[in-house]
Amino acid sequence: MVTLAPENKDIEVSVVIPALNEEGTIGRCIEKIFTVFSSGKIRGEVIIADSSTDATAVIARDLGAVVVRSELKGYGAAYLEGFRHAQGRYIVMGDADNTYDFSDIVRLIQPLKTGADFVIGSRFKGEIRPGAMTALHRYIGNPLLTWMVNRVFDTRFSDTHSGFRAIRRGALEKLDLHTGGMEFASEMLIRASEKALVINEVPISYDVRETPSNLHSFADGWRHIRFVLLLRPVPFLAFPGILFVLIGLSLMALFSVSGDVETSHLHSFILGAFLLLGGAQGIFMGILISTYSTVHGYQEKTGFMQTIMDYHNLEKFLIIGGICILSGLFAGAQIIYRWVASHFGELSEISSAVVALLLIIIGMEILFFSIFISMMLLNEKNWAFME
Repeated sequence: MVTLAPENKDIEVSVVIPALNEEGTIGRCIEKIFTVFSSGKIRGEVIIADSSTDATAVIARDLGAVVVRSELKGYGAAYLEGFRHAQGRYIVMGDADNTYDFSDIVRLIQPLKTGADFVIGSRFKGEIRPGAMTALHRYIGNPLLTWMVNRVFDTRFSDTHSGFRAIRRGALEKLDLHTGGMEFASEMLIRASEKALVINEVPISYDVRETPSNLHSFADGWRHIRFVLLLRPVPFLAFPGILFVLIGLSLMALFSVSGDVETSHLHSFILGAFLLLGGAQGIFMGILISTYSTVHGYQEKTGFMQTIMDYHNLEKFLIIGGICILSGLFAGAQIIYRWVASHFGELSEISSAVVALLLIIIGMEILFFSIFISMMLLNEKNWAFME
């Protein structure tokens, strides 16, 4: 759960802003926020979660903001530290680069007063001013990542990476937020959806950044994708893996019964073996990521994962892996035997050799899969032998 400071009934709104070397714009952001507080008769505070090496913190303190410093670096880590000092009933999140118009704070908190739990300022429903967002971000990056989150988690967001948001104090305390990097933006929306919070979107304006950006398009984009993959590895890896296994098995079975594989369908047979092997790797990787995600608290332990993570079932996987390896070795020995029996003459056993090698490799994968899961579960308290 997110940790906040004790609520102060005299503070209605806490604006939390992460800052990394924003001395050129932080002053205008804070001044604009206090102007909104004054004109709207809002009792509020401004908290700057600072990681700067320039004069950002000095400027912020001089203007009346509370400056806190996070021991950990990163966008999410800064917010988590800022939240620990927030005393208001409503928490507003925004950036220190003056790209978001803090005059829209009233627009963000208004739905919170009428029943919403969480409000997102949508740039794509509002106005993105010329030059404010690169073509890569506007037409590819943000739409693609938003589509991915909506598709995987069955949500309906229009701008999952907007940094201008507002949330009720009680709602924020319910969210189990962990991530310290840019993926924090996705995690917050996903957790809010899982908790069935009432989420609204309001149109906002997005302006040109005046100073160099701290964003790294591909690295930060990958962090978001990696986080989605961490929470939902099955749709990305296990399901395609199962499909590949079924296609591979079908191809191998079909060509095994439709004639002499060695002379007419060898390449297709080998293709089927590769699909089967690749599909098995996808399934194992999906389960491994699900195990990691469950152990570290990113997802709940479902019935399937409970079965996978049971110590005695892991022993069974070791046995299955061993049987596959022994079967492959036996099939390989048979090929060698027939070669010796033919006085080391020509042999047409490529398909049999492929099957033998496939059994050995898949058996080894099952063994490594079981061993790696057991290592991840060394501190797991729910193993059957520890109960």
